[in-house]
Amino acid sequence: MSGLLALLDDVAAIAKVAAASVDDIAAAAAKAGSKTAGVLIDDAAVTPKYVQGFEPARELPIIWRIARGSLFNKLIILLPLALLMASFAPWLVPPLLILGGSYLCFEGAEKIAHVVMPHDDHSGGPDGSHDIGDPTHLEEKKVQGAIKTDFILSAEIMTIALSQIEQPTLWMQAAVLAVVAVGITFAVYGAVAVIVKMDDIGLWLSQVGRLGLTRALGRGIVKFMPWMLKILMVVGTAAMLWVGGSIIVHSLAQMGWHGPEEFIHHIAVDYGGAQPAVEWGITAALDFVLGLAWGLLLIPVGVKLIAPLWSAVFGGKGDAEAH
Repeated sequence: MSGLLALLDDVAAIAKVAAASVDDIAAAAAKAGSKTAGVLIDDAAVTPKYVQGFEPARELPIIWRIARGSLFNKLIILLPLALLMASFAPWLVPPLLILGGSYLCFEGAEKIAHVVMPHDDHSGGPDGSHDIGDPTHLEEKKVQGAIKTDFILSAEIMTIALSQIEQPTLWMQAAVLAVVAVGITFAVYGAVAVIVKMDDIGLWLSQVGRLGLTRALGRGIVKFMPWMLKILMVVGTAAMLWVGGSIIVHSLAQMGWHGPEEFIHHIAVDYGGAQPAVEWGITAALDFVLGLAWGLLLIPVGVKLIAPLWSAVFGGKGDAEAH
């Protein structure tokens, strides 16, 4: 009997340790995932364009295919690479974060430049592929382009998450990264699915609603969704520049150059009036300005050098421009 009680005590102790580990993983995943907000907002804002022009019945299957590709990117390719980097080359994390932050700044600045500067719109859809007659071919092209773009964003997400993990053991890092990968993927593409289908829901309510209020709500949803997408794009662009600038500033500090971070901190403290919310707002605004300035400087590099190189390696102008 005493042996059974000892065994039960051991099982209870193991269960407590396991529960504590689960709590630690959940807390670390929440902390790491929160740092990727700018990338997530941009991803959710951009992805709906990949289903534009398709039959409503194909929208959710296309989003599911992109989500599966995103999970493959994160769990099968990027997670092992992140663990290898954490184990053998942790010094690579800040430079990669700077590279990813620069990408966010470039994308955000390019979107702003696209709006404020005269330009010729591409014929067809966002990737110039609406002239393809075969819907199956078009769908395959859109999905593959979305998954390629997702790989870049997923790499940034996983690198940011890795930089926030404080657990020293490899299995804890792997568990946190896996939770972040799965949670973020379903959060982003679940939100995208809701956004894409909201106009259909609104149309359905406006047609079959029994109450006048229900039908009016449906019509309101249909009218509001185009504005919702525009608002989401604006918020996503601002978040990209703010997060991109913040990532670069903090990563430079980790590499030993504390000047930009200290400069921003001093301004925030001097003009923040000892109000944490005001100091945070000033810091975010300065990170945004820095991100925008850096992104504008990168536009010629991206357009003249990186985009042609991307097109040559991955084949197709559309994929390079799809984002």
